[in-house]
Amino acid sequence: MAKGRESRIVHGPLALEIARFGTPLALGMALQTTFNLVDAYLIAQLPLGEVSAAVGAIGICDQVAALGTILCYGVSTAAGALLARRKGAGDERGVKNAAWQSMLIIGALSVVLAVVFGLGAGFVVRDLIGAKGDVADIATSYLHVAATGGFSIYFLLQLTSVQRSLGSAKTPVLLLVLANVLNVLLAILFIFGPGPAPAMFAWSLPLARALHVPRMGMVGAAWAAVVARSLVLLPNVIILVRRFDVFPARGSRHPDWREIRRIANIAWPASTQFFLRIAAMLFVNSLVARFFTTEADQTATVAMGLVFRLDTMALFIAMGWGSAAQTFVGQNLGANELPRARRSGWITVLYDIATNFGLIALVFTYGTAILHIFDNEPGPVAIALDYLEVVAPSYVALGTGIVLGNAMAGAGATRTTFAIDLAVILGVELPAGLLAVILFPESIRAVFQVVAITNVASAFAYAVVYARGRWTNALAPPAKSQRELSRYLD
Repeated sequence: MAKGRESRIVHGPLALEIARFGTPLALGMALQTTFNLVDAYLIAQLPLGEVSAAVGAIGICDQVAALGTILCYGVSTAAGALLARRKGAGDERGVKNAAWQSMLIIGALSVVLAVVFGLGAGFVVRDLIGAKGDVADIATSYLHVAATGGFSIYFLLQLTSVQRSLGSAKTPVLLLVLANVLNVLLAILFIFGPGPAPAMFAWSLPLARALHVPRMGMVGAAWAAVVARSLVLLPNVIILVRRFDVFPARGSRHPDWREIRRIANIAWPASTQFFLRIAAMLFVNSLVARFFTTEADQTATVAMGLVFRLDTMALFIAMGWGSAAQTFVGQNLGANELPRARRSGWITVLYDIATNFGLIALVFTYGTAILHIFDNEPGPVAIALDYLEVVAPSYVALGTGIVLGNAMAGAGATRTTFAIDLAVILGVELPAGLLAVILFPESIRAVFQVVAITNVASAFAYAVVYARGRWTNALAPPAKSQRELSRYLD
C-alpha cells in the first residue's frame, strides 16, 4: 500500500476515507456474485421440464461447494499474512517456505474435499441434506463434478492471494475476472451443447457440434467452472515463477510441519467461522427439504435455490465493507489511534446499512421480476417472495454482524468472532429451527422467521461485544502469549 494512502487511513477524514476505500471493495464483491447470477440465468433457460429441479439443485450444490472454498480461504488468508510480513522483512527463504507449505495444505485439502463431497455427493445430498426426487439426482451429478474438480477454485484463490500479498493487486483481479468470463462462455457451450438453445445463444451451437460437445444441461455449468478455472491456473503459476520466484528448489519441497502448524493456527478461526455460516444456511435448506417437500414435489427446495442468490448478494456486499473495516481498524490500532479504530467499525456499518437499504428496496420493488428471470413456475416464486418478505429486511442485521466481525478480525480477534457465531447458531438458530418445524409443521414461514431472528441476534451479539471494546487487546497479550504469537508470525 502506498504511503499516502496509509496516511489517509490513519489521519484523513474518517467517513470520507472509509467510503473511498470500501466502495470499490463492496462493488467488487457484488460483481463476483453477478457472475453466479449469470450461471443461474443460463440454467433457467433450460426447457421448462428441467428448470425447477435444476434451480433447486444449484441452491444446494453452491452451498455445499462453498464449504470447501471457505476452508481453503482461511489457509490463503493465513499464508497471505505470513508472506506479506516476510516480504517486508526481506526474508526470501521464509516467503518461499510459506508459499510452498500453504500449497501443500491446499493440495491435501483438495484431496480430502474431493473424497467427502465429490465421491460422497449422493450421501451428502440425500442423507445429510434430505433432498429428494429429481432435485437430488441432478444435485448429486453436479456436486460430483464440482467437488471433485474443486482443486481448481482452491488453487486459483491461493495463487492470486500469494500475488496480492507480494505486492501485485491488478494482475490477480484481472485473472479472476478472466476465469469468470471463461466460465460464462464455456457454460453456454456445455449447458446447451448442439441444441436446443435460446436464440441469443445460437452462436454456440455450431461450435459445440464442431467440437463434439454434448448437451450436458445443468451439469455442464459445473464442468465449465472447473475447466475455466483450471485454464487460468497456468498463467498464475507462470507469473509466480517468473515474476516472484516463490517456489523453493527441488530439495526443499518436503512438508515443513512447523510451518504447516503455524499456518493452520492462523487459518482455523476464519475458516471455521465462515464454515459455520454456510452450515447454518444448509441447516435451513435441510429443514425445508425434510419437512416441506416430497418425492413428487420439491417446490420449496426450488424456492430456496432462488432466494439463495439474493442472500449471497447481501452477504458478499457486507464482506466487501467488512474488508474495509478490517483494514481501517488494523492500521489505526497499529498507529495507537484507538478511538479512531473503534469508530471505523461503526461508520462502516452505516455504509453497509445504506447499501442494504438499496438492495432491500430493489427486492421489494422488482423481486417478482427478478425471480421470474430464473424460474417462471408460480409455485417456487410464490414461496421465494414469502421468504424475501420475511428475511430481506434482516439483511441490515446480517450486514451489521459481518462488518463488525471483520472489524474485530482487524485487531486479531478471530477467536472472539468464531465464538460469537458458534453461540448464535447453537443458541438461537438450531433450537429455534427445530421448534419451528415441531410447533408449526404446516408453516414454512416459521422457518423463514427463524432465519430473520438469527440475523438480528447475530447483529445484537456483535454490537454488544464490539461496544465493550475488549477485542482491541487481541494483539496485546501477556508476554508468554506474545512469544507464542511471534512463533506464528515471524
